Amino acid sequence: MKNVTDSFISLISSAEGFGLNTNILETNIINLSVVLGVLTYFGKGVLSNLLDNRKDQILSTIENSEELCKMAANKLERARARFREIEMRVREIQVNGYSQIQKEKEYLLTIASVNLKQLENLKNETIRFEQQSVIEQVQLQLFRQAVQRALRTLNIRLNSKLHLRTIEDNMNLFLATKIDLLLAMNNITD
Repeated sequence: MKNVTDSFISLISSAEGFGLNTNILETNIINLSVVLGVLTYFGKGVLSNLLDNRKDQILSTIENSEELCKMAANKLERARARFREIEMRVREIQVNGYSQIQKEKEYLLTIASVNLKQLENLKNETIRFEQQSVIEQVQLQLFRQAVQRALRTLNIRLNSKLHLRTIEDNMNLFLATKIDLLLAMNNITD
């Protein structure tokens, strides 16, 4: 027993300080089994508590991870549903946009056609107006030339007697027209 006590004492305290005797020949199996038994008896609760705490932490971490995984899966599913909605909306916008573009194109072509017809009509009307204006200018010039020619002819052929007679006839015609006009106005007012 002295050996056991000496070994234990050498384990607890030595002249060199606290240490563990690792020489198996100096320590015997009984001493080691006693030390292991004491450690097992007193350390069992501590080790069990440490293992239980670690087990609880691991289970809690797993539960949190599973919960986070479920939330992520729900978010992913919502995001996929939203993506499908957006894809459908994009397709709808593309179809409607193409349809709207076609309508706008047809509308613009119709307006351009109408404007072209209006411009063509305006051009034709302007041409007719210019032609009419030129015709009137030519007619006026021809009329002036004809009057000048007639006056020259009259001046050459008319003598004073014929001239007085023409004036008198024109005056009588003028007076007769005025008298008829006054009589017609008098009949209207009565």
